[in-house]
Order: sequence, then C-alpha cells, then structure tokens
Amino acid sequence: MVEPSHELVDAIYRDKVLQARRMSLEEKFLAGPQLFDYACRITMDGIRSQHPDADERRVRDILRERLELARRLEQVL
Repeated sequence: MVEPSHELVDAIYRDKVLQARRMSLEEKFLAGPQLFDYACRITMDGIRSQHPDADERRVRDILRERLELARRLEQVL
C-alpha cells in the first residue's frame, strides 16, 4: 500500500482547517454530532474487523463499552 506524502497530508489538513474557519456558528454546532456519528461508524468498522463473528447488536454493545471506558478515563484525567 502506498502511503500519502507529507505534502499531501499537510494540504488536506490545511484545506480542512480553512473550510472549518469558513463555517458559520450554526454549521460548527451541527458538525459536532456529525463528526461523532462518523467516528462511531469508523470505530464500528474496526470492531467488525476485530470480531468478524459479531452481529450488529454485539458490535453496538462493544462500541458502548468503549465509549463508557473513554468517559471514565476522561474523568480520571
């Protein structure tokens, strides 16, 4: 697999920052839940990869467990 160049990664990051700066407060407020949903979908894909025999209910249970663990870790820090 070919890794993207540092220049490409930097350009994509810069574009995303500029795009975020152009967003209205309302758009930024609405982006939070969208980003959370996106992160959950990516995490669930990883869970499916780690647990190929898990059904959707089990995948969601594991996601909930991980979110709860993250909340507890945030409280400690």
